[in-house]
Amino acid sequence: MERKVKWWVLGAGVVLVILSVLVIRAGLQPCAWLDIALKRSGCLCTLEEHKSPVDSVAFSPDGALLASGSRDNTVRLWRVADRDLLHVFTIQISSSGAGGYSQDVAFSPGGKMLAFGSTDGAVRLWRVSGDERHPGGTPLHILRGQAGKVCSLDFSPDGRILAAGTWNGPVRLWQVADGTLLRTLNGHTAGVVSVAFSPDGTTLASASLDGATKLWDVASATPIHERGDPSVTTGVAFSPDGSMLAIATSAGDRQLWSVDDWSSIREMESIRGGMGNVAFSPDGEVLAAGNGWHEVRWWRVADGALLRAVKGHTDSVNSVTFSPDGNTLASGSLDGTVRLWQVPEE
Repeated sequence: MERKVKWWVLGAGVVLVILSVLVIRAGLQPCAWLDIALKRSGCLCTLEEHKSPVDSVAFSPDGALLASGSRDNTVRLWRVADRDLLHVFTIQISSSGAGGYSQDVAFSPGGKMLAFGSTDGAVRLWRVSGDERHPGGTPLHILRGQAGKVCSLDFSPDGRILAAGTWNGPVRLWQVADGTLLRTLNGHTAGVVSVAFSPDGTTLASASLDGATKLWDVASATPIHERGDPSVTTGVAFSPDGSMLAIATSAGDRQLWSVDDWSSIREMESIRGGMGNVAFSPDGEVLAAGNGWHEVRWWRVADGALLRAVKGHTDSVNSVTFSPDGNTLASGSLDGTVRLWQVPEE
């Protein structure tokens, strides 16, 4: 037995020596093999400046900028063309706040404003303007009075209203121009971790850890429809034409529902669960989501077929978002990194 162990160790050593020689002859560092594998999987780059989990990512409407929000209490603003870090917004928070789910970051539809919801129950709005798109450090508005930490954000299509889902359940609608609280949507009994306006701005969808997905009439602040799930719901997204609503759950379900009659259209194939949001491509033909197995996945909306599943992150993928041209997907992970991916062809 001892002789077999010695031969095994000797053989393993020889293999390591051969691999080392090949790496040196190829002019590569050992970690370069991982880089090659990532590139083959469609990973364009990795942004590693955050010191804590990245909870949210968002492209500006023109696709020139990428914002990433992290539990290190910073929002980092990147120029997509050269991956240059343009600015770091730092938030001074004395307490980490309640709960353990993600904060959110969102650009206004015109791209001139950036919102970040944080653990102190406030939403900060910064102006993003100028030739260099280089913002100042002072928030334009600080929207306070949230019920616990802010988990999710979305601007209305006209940019006039900001919806904020909170850890304790209420969804608040704020007037962006002056920071006035317009109305509060009550009904969820746990954290609202995803909110999404319909393309026409008349309806708001909310997903909660209480397992409920709700549709609200924005003008009257009244619920239109509700769907319950035995597991928690982690993400909602309207299709670009407003006809479908995608719902993600912690059990791994990624389902498409008709907004008109609330009937189930289809489920997406090869599902794996875990906390994370869901996003439609700008043309509505591809659906993407992250999961707890460190993966990013894309499906074809027409038939629910899995197009690709890739790994690159080393922890759960919390947030995914498409670039406006639909060619790139950004993902944020608990591993503290942001990755940009080439979107697979259908």
